[in-house]
Amino acid sequence: MRIAMISEHASPLAALGGVDAGGQNTHVAELSTALAADGHEVRVFTRRDAPDLPELVQLDNGVAVVHVPAGPAEHIAKDDLLPHMAQFSQWLAGQWSHDWIPAVAHAHFWMSGLAAVHAGQLTGVPVVQTYHALGTVKRRHQGAMDTSPPRRIGYERALGRSVDRVVAQSQDEVAELIRMGVPRGRLSVVPSGVNERTFAPDGPAVPRDEGRPRVLTVGRLVARKGFQDVVRAMQLVPDAECVVVGGPPAAELDTDPQARQLRQLAESCGVGDRVRLVGGVPREQMPSWYRSADVLVAAPWYEPFGLTPLEAMACGVPVVGTAVGGLTDTVVDGLTGDLVPPRDPRALGMALRRLLNDRVRRFAYATAALDRARQCYSWQRAAAQLTAIYGTVSGVRQPSRVVA
Repeated sequence: MRIAMISEHASPLAALGGVDAGGQNTHVAELSTALAADGHEVRVFTRRDAPDLPELVQLDNGVAVVHVPAGPAEHIAKDDLLPHMAQFSQWLAGQWSHDWIPAVAHAHFWMSGLAAVHAGQLTGVPVVQTYHALGTVKRRHQGAMDTSPPRRIGYERALGRSVDRVVAQSQDEVAELIRMGVPRGRLSVVPSGVNERTFAPDGPAVPRDEGRPRVLTVGRLVARKGFQDVVRAMQLVPDAECVVVGGPPAAELDTDPQARQLRQLAESCGVGDRVRLVGGVPREQMPSWYRSADVLVAAPWYEPFGLTPLEAMACGVPVVGTAVGGLTDTVVDGLTGDLVPPRDPRALGMALRRLLNDRVRRFAYATAALDRARQCYSWQRAAAQLTAIYGTVSGVRQPSRVVA
């Protein structure tokens, strides 16, 4: 099949670690690669955000990235992209009418969905939607700090009723979508995967002090990831070090507001000498960081899926996480790790201390985590499940050659 991936703000070519560059970029890149490996022709359509970007970049893995002219060719925060989605969709419709006609379009994030649905209506291309995050959940947790466009929730609800299929990433997301009014019959669950060749137990590890347990936490330095709760929890984990991987490069940490706040909090909690921020690192170096840890802690307030716990599991590392979103699917409480309530540093610290003090349980969790990651969360499995969905929706509505 010809498969169009629509990812308006999250390019697979982007460097990870920025405010708007994270799990969705990885998801789109890895899924597209797995689909191309199965023989499909995949193009990822993302917004041109720099003037020197070529229209089409052909990657070695068989995936092509198309830079769509929509708005100025410069970085724009994703919450400010909505006014440019009409131009994005019109450009797609022109391409899909005669230049490159896909069998199906898979939209990632709600604004991509708006562009894909409009282009699909003009060309007959069916649309599959993955939200990656929901406005209802973001509003619930961020309140007045939510910077999403005011009509986001209404658009997401309408999308769920307009697209040919909604692909959720977890059972928690399914429940949220049903509460929003999306019909259950339109929903399928296909979780993200993990690259088993990249993330594996065998291989080099970042050097560490063998006499000090290492707690690792990974992600963008944004409030909802719960890093402040992790820092506070370290007060209950004596002698252990906490390494924070993510955010801007190491050279820019001193001027980053979030990094400075975390360091100040660590000092005020009396753990400044045991909390180390290393900044963003290249993705190819992440396995060595996971392998260096005794436990990964993931403490988001909310999380649509959460790739970092899965990557740690694939490296044979147990997880202590908050019982939110996709983590309630990937982490089996008491088997592959421990789950605690969100925004509860005491519960988090107690869980970490118990696990670090129990070598046998850590080993059992690590073994079960590795087995679960390999058996349930490969990108090849996700690609096969989605191929079946694509075949179903494209068989219902064949693309037309109507010129937009």
